[in-house]
Amino acid sequence: MGNSNKKLFWACFIALMATSFGFMIRALLITEWGKTFNLTNTQMGQIMGVGLWPFAITIVLFSLIIDKIGYGRAMIFAFICHIASAIITISANGYTMLYIGTFIVALGNGTVEAVINPAVATIFPENKTKWLNILHAGWPAGFVLVGLLALAMGPDVHWQIKVGLIFIPIIIYGIMMLRLKFPVNERVQAGVPYLDMLKEVGIIGALIIVSMMVMEVGNVFDFSTFLTIALIVVIVGVYGFFVRTLGQPLFIFLLLIMFPLATTELGIDSWIVDLMTPEMKKLGLEAGWLLVYTSAIMMVCRFFAGTFVKKLTPLGLLAVGSALAAGGLMFLSVSTGILILIAATIYGFAKSFFWPTMIGIVGERFPKGGALTLNITTGVGMIGVGIVGAVFLGFAQDKTIDRDINSYDLVNNTQLHVRYLTDTKKSILGEYKALNQQEMVKAEPEEKKILENIKDNAKKGALKSVAILPVIMLICYVVLMIYFKSKGGYKHVDISEA
Repeated sequence: MGNSNKKLFWACFIALMATSFGFMIRALLITEWGKTFNLTNTQMGQIMGVGLWPFAITIVLFSLIIDKIGYGRAMIFAFICHIASAIITISANGYTMLYIGTFIVALGNGTVEAVINPAVATIFPENKTKWLNILHAGWPAGFVLVGLLALAMGPDVHWQIKVGLIFIPIIIYGIMMLRLKFPVNERVQAGVPYLDMLKEVGIIGALIIVSMMVMEVGNVFDFSTFLTIALIVVIVGVYGFFVRTLGQPLFIFLLLIMFPLATTELGIDSWIVDLMTPEMKKLGLEAGWLLVYTSAIMMVCRFFAGTFVKKLTPLGLLAVGSALAAGGLMFLSVSTGILILIAATIYGFAKSFFWPTMIGIVGERFPKGGALTLNITTGVGMIGVGIVGAVFLGFAQDKTIDRDINSYDLVNNTQLHVRYLTDTKKSILGEYKALNQQEMVKAEPEEKKILENIKDNAKKGALKSVAILPVIMLICYVVLMIYFKSKGGYKHVDISEA
């Protein structure tokens, strides 16, 4: 790796750390925000979710134009988004400002990945999976650093100061990027036409990502069903008119796998602090240490991903990770005491290779897709967990709490459901009722204990429910391994021969 490439790689690494700083800070503070601003579990899930799905908007849009406007200009936009988001979040006085601040940071995060994934894939065309794993060690590295800083501050330090920690990596990557020269994308170097890049995604790939983006934007701005469908048809129709192909079947299959993969990794990471708080309190520890711990495991594993890839192949590594993730989540849902750390170790190792290895496979198998195939894969994962994954974990808790309090009332002839649940609310997953945090604070000690027990059991149930997702992933990877074995084995595609 030349000196200029080395500087570019580490600038990309720190920019990715900036994106994870924001994610980790939200994960550490979401419970405090919930109490401070009387948020429901579903609203908390929506705040975590909006930190993910707008990512898809910028990563896809910039992927279409980034080779024209240049990577440097895109990074300026990302820098502005990160600064603006931090200021808005620090000034937040309720759900709306938290939502807006998180929305803007997600736009910046998507822009960062629209740049760094194709840039690193271009620098290392022969070892994409290995170097993308090392690049994405920046994500857990950010978790570990900001987690240590925030937790060291303790619970008495005001949450605005903790949010301000995000300025550290933002300023560093901003300075580093000033004089760097980005490479010409591998696709452009090889002379692959722009239209050929679009054809790799095809009509079905466009339908998947466009439908998700339009439906979520429509949900936020209250589009009618007719307008939502019309926009999808028009956008995909125009795309289809030019490409006139359904897309690469293998690429479409990989896109679909990103739904359970993203929720297994990022959806759980969004909620793990809140979900494990009751059990970690029994150990006398803040739940944030659990996310720091699993992130440290992930960081180390990604730095040594090349060894694992060489021994297991990319698909073998993903299959092993899926099996361990399913077992780790089930174990985590029933663990108490020191067993929590053992379960977290299994889960931390399991999730380490998911995201960058999938991007690496796309880069190795579809080099003609350039920035677009790489970044649509990431975009689908982010928007999938943002729209459904993160919200699902909150929604599942609210529905379980609603059911269990109602059952308790029927057995014990009490009125807890009437006194402590909110009016019916709506989300993308349907209607729900949630615990009223402000009323719960006023509850008598005996009733509060009952409500806390029901709430804690709902958190464990959410982890158990999501364990089915890595099982689905395992089946998919085994199918792919059988497919490639029938073709003579997995190997990366040379762009000159594609």
